[in-house]
Parts: sequence; C-alpha cells; structure tokens
Amino acid sequence: MHSSHDGPRLDRSVRREYRGLTRGLALDLGSSRTRAWMPGHGVIADTEACGDFGAEPGHGRPVRRGRIVDPVSCGRMLGRIADTALGADRTDTVIVLSHPVLAGAEHRAAAKDLIAALGPVRVIALDSARAAAVCAGPQDGGPLLVVDIGAELTEATLLVDGLVRDARQAETGLSDLDPSEPPTAVVRTVLDMVTEMWKQDRHGAVLGALRKGPLLAGGGAARPDITDRIEARLGVPVRLADDPANTVVRGAGLILSSVLSGAGEAPDRRETAGTAPARPGRER
Repeated sequence: MHSSHDGPRLDRSVRREYRGLTRGLALDLGSSRTRAWMPGHGVIADTEACGDFGAEPGHGRPVRRGRIVDPVSCGRMLGRIADTALGADRTDTVIVLSHPVLAGAEHRAAAKDLIAALGPVRVIALDSARAAAVCAGPQDGGPLLVVDIGAELTEATLLVDGLVRDARQAETGLSDLDPSEPPTAVVRTVLDMVTEMWKQDRHGAVLGALRKGPLLAGGGAARPDITDRIEARLGVPVRLADDPANTVVRGAGLILSSVLSGAGEAPDRRETAGTAPARPGRER
C-alpha cells in the first residue's frame, strides 16, 4: 500500500511499452485556459486560450465547450508551449494529454493530430476525472464521484476501481454565470446530473460515493458560493481538491512522472516534494 506521497503505479506491460522515454510534458487543454506541467518544475504554463497570436490567420479561441474549434490557433499555442518546455528536439518524449470524460471521437482525434504535429512524441490520453482522482491521492476504496466544474463545461463522473462507470456532461460553466447573481445554473446542473446517475444506478455505487463525499475539482471548486450550495442541496459533505484549477494537469503530471520513472528516469525529488498528490480534499 502506497502513501499519499507516492505517484500512481503502472503495471509492467505499460512500463515496457514506454521504456526509453526520458522527457515529458502534461497538458490540460481547457476551454478558457491551457495548462502545462513538467517534471522538476510543476505547472510551467497557464495560458489563456483566446488566441494571442497577432494578425496571423486562425487566432480565435481554439477550444469551446470542450471541443477544438480552431485547430490552427490551437496548434500554434501548443507549439509555443512545447518549444519552451522541450526545445526543438522532441526525441524520447512523451506527452500526457487530458481530455473531458465524454470528449467525442472528433475532439480526441484532433487533439492527437495536433500533438503528433509537435514532432516525434508519444501520446498518452487520460480523461480528466481519473486525472483528478490521481491528484487527490489514494482513496479508501470503493466508488468515487468526481465533479469537475470548468469555464464552459461541467462533468460528473462515477469511478469504480479507477474505471469510469458512468459520466454526465453539460455545456454549462463558470463563464455562463452572471457575476451579480447566485450561481444557480451551475449548482442545478450538478444536482441534475448526480440525481440522474443515482436513479439509473442499480448497484448502489452512487450512494456509496455520496456517503464518502464527492470530490469537487475545476475552477468552480474554488468558489464557496458554489460548493456550499452543492453541499447543502446534496446533504453530504463535499471534498475540495487542493489547487482545484490545476487538479487535472497535476494528476496528468503524476501519471507522466510514473511513466518516466518506469522508463528509467525517476521524478526530480524537489518537484515530487512540491507537487505530490494532495491528500483527499478537506471536508467542510
């Protein structure tokens, strides 16, 4: 049994598959911001994804509602991040790319094409709910409900034994809220998704996850006006991810560190001490 400061463990077949890799980058390609994480450094980029590329063609916002809508601008942004983090030579490099749990095949294919364009890199795709769970640290067993409230997307995911059992998505997020009014739309969205999951659950996993307390991540988890309302309406304590806006990219980074460690390179001890998986979110 590993402690809360151990990274995720990979089986031997996965370790063999990525043997020889020496460098890497973790990416969270969000609707409002793109975040990058690198071993030894932690979060190295937190870029507003709104196309600040001058007068060149394709400089609109590259990702909307969890989908890549401007591949040209998105590719240019990812290229700048990769140039800064990895340099021109991308040999023996792996990129862990997080995506929404219910990202469609078109979005996943577009993302992988953009990563492939960065050079000779290997790609590991990881859904955002499992990345958040990794960042939250070892659980006490049983099901886990992850609620990720982002800028333009909200997802509720039921994980059982680390696998996605059920997931719901709504194109509602923080950017849809009126600053002068309560966050009713987002709270209602979360409650509706959890209720539907509970109604269709025949094995009691959702109830077990609720008793344990849902894990809240994303920018919405940093807002007490949202989390307090969710907690009150669900009637159970919620657990807040540490550094919620960076939870997903940090979880992807921990997977990356484990891959590199298994491939022959141990994570930098200074970085490990600074960005190890957080303990399960505090109950309030």
